[in-house]
Amino acid sequence: MALVIDHLPPPIYSVRRRTMPNLSRRAMLAAAVAIPTTAATVALTGGTAHAEYSWGRTLEKGMRGDDVAQLQVRVAGWPGYDNVLAIDGDFGPATEAAVSRFQGAYGLSRTGIAGSRTFEKIYAIQSADNTPIHFTYAELNKCNSTYGGGKVSAEAAKINARRVMWRLEALRHALGDEPITVSSGFRSEACNDAVDGAPDSQHMYGRAADLTGSHSLCTLAKQARNHGFNVILGPGYSGHGDHVHVDIGSYHQWSAPNCF
Repeated sequence: MALVIDHLPPPIYSVRRRTMPNLSRRAMLAAAVAIPTTAATVALTGGTAHAEYSWGRTLEKGMRGDDVAQLQVRVAGWPGYDNVLAIDGDFGPATEAAVSRFQGAYGLSRTGIAGSRTFEKIYAIQSADNTPIHFTYAELNKCNSTYGGGKVSAEAAKINARRVMWRLEALRHALGDEPITVSSGFRSEACNDAVDGAPDSQHMYGRAADLTGSHSLCTLAKQARNHGFNVILGPGYSGHGDHVHVDIGSYHQWSAPNCF
């Protein structure tokens, strides 16, 4: 496959070729704002109404803004081995490197500049509620339907879960796009107590997922080290013989003694 240069100037509004309902929604957003805003993209806050996020400018190193932060959410699964990309709205060297790895993973020229080709690829793997196409809010929450009752607000828990999902999408793609199953994601405090979870479990913040699937657990644990997870617990670690736990909490712990 020939590589595609990705820093061509995009149109004012990046519109994906999709079915008429999505085109209509994108047109409505374009009529409201030149660059997407929080008001125009209410799904980004985890609310019940949704507007599919799109970008209105090419992004590169040195730029700042909410649109940079939204790009970071979607490329945070490509930070490189033992790295975590900050979602801070500041397009620095780490974001440039993550964009480059994302581009390489999806057959684009590795420029590190997010232009129309990169955005088109993101749109192709982004659902209307801004989650990646292979993971859903429901899949990341087998506890309840509201994301309520945890250690943070339901809104914050959904934001965290979405960030986990984009990292899982990167992990899934790196492993050949074969299914990964989330056996446990968000938990309310009551759900966490019911499964005898740790009192400070990241599941109660929406920041964690327990994984199984078509790959071996060791394959999942090893590959996860490349996709922005601070914590990876797997086979050989107490209580993790039948799944791999990954999370995006603030501390670092990798322990899967039977794997690495």
